[in-house]
Amino acid sequence: MALTFKDIERVANLARLELRPDENERTLRQLNGFFTLVAQMDAVNTDGVAPLAHPASLLGDVALRLREDIASEPNQRDASQVSAPAVERGLFLVPKVIE
Repeated sequence: MALTFKDIERVANLARLELRPDENERTLRQLNGFFTLVAQMDAVNTDGVAPLAHPASLLGDVALRLREDIASEPNQRDASQVSAPAVERGLFLVPKVIE
């Protein structure tokens, strides 16, 4: 898929961008280069290749350094809601803005 100067002008117009002629040329080259790269990647045969859950899984059994998912801060909801104008059952009450 190759773009033309007309495509670049249309996209720039839709994005409300004002591009100089030299910027049009550079943008056209960069976008067409991107589409060429995507076409090359699309041409690679990936039949039988299982998707990776994480890039490090390619290396084998790699232990990821993740912290334990435990609450480390105390519940301070009541203290946070003291200055609220309206609270009900632990929830902030706000005026209806969408009808």
